Amino acid sequence: MSLASPRRAVASTARNLALALIGVCFLVPLAWLVLASIDTNPSQRTELPEGFTLDHFAAVLTPEGTLLPLWNSTLLSTGSALITVVVAVLAAYPLSRYQSRFNTPYLYAILFGTCLPITAIMVPVYSLFVRLGYLDNLAAVTFFMAATSLPMAIWMMKNFMDSVPVSLEEAAWVDGASAMGTLRRIVVPLMRPGIAVVFIFVFIQAWGNFFVPFILLLSPAKQPAAVSIYSFFGQYGTVAYGELAAFSLLYSLPVIALYVLVSRGIGGSFALQGAVKG
Repeated sequence: MSLASPRRAVASTARNLALALIGVCFLVPLAWLVLASIDTNPSQRTELPEGFTLDHFAAVLTPEGTLLPLWNSTLLSTGSALITVVVAVLAAYPLSRYQSRFNTPYLYAILFGTCLPITAIMVPVYSLFVRLGYLDNLAAVTFFMAATSLPMAIWMMKNFMDSVPVSLEEAAWVDGASAMGTLRRIVVPLMRPGIAVVFIFVFIQAWGNFFVPFILLLSPAKQPAAVSIYSFFGQYGTVAYGELAAFSLLYSLPVIALYVLVSRGIGGSFALQGAVKG
């Protein structure tokens, strides 16, 4: 007993030190963003500001510099997330509720789709967009980004849907409800936390997507913030560190706000207790 206690104390101390080290690795870049955004003479080093200023925020808070790119990012991310969630629910429902010999091959085909790198398909996609006249079209890019997120979204949505008891739907079918009616009135409300997880997952992926909008959107007025942030990197290695840090902070606020609102609105777990009588 006496020997085990010191060993546990040493192990606990080692774990705490490891966690503290990992925390520092995450906090140092975040500290640089905050400090460089208010520093009168920012650099790539994380250090206390020589003087405090808000000129960097004033420089980036312009309609062309920040507001329009953030609005384009919101349109692309929200649109692709909504489309992905709706299609993923409709695709996951038969996979979850109906047993077929094609379910497993279909799921493996979807899994293969998640392994394809986006850079490998951008050449034919670009050619297709040119032929159809969809180049520099926000709506077309939104649908394409939703399609690239569908494989993982269907896998996630099916797992969430499997946790909803089928007996609830059977009771509704006895009362004359249709399959789509039970999906809309019973299954979807009970799996709202899972839908929120998929929505946030797709939204964050689209929000930080640089490559697809950079290739398919040509007009500066239609480019999202993930692409416009590149303007702070000048020629010959020059970087506007202050403006870059200020823009990065503003760029991260919508995602943080979305996560806080969704997590507070629906909670983090399913609430099915009492739904099925024993």
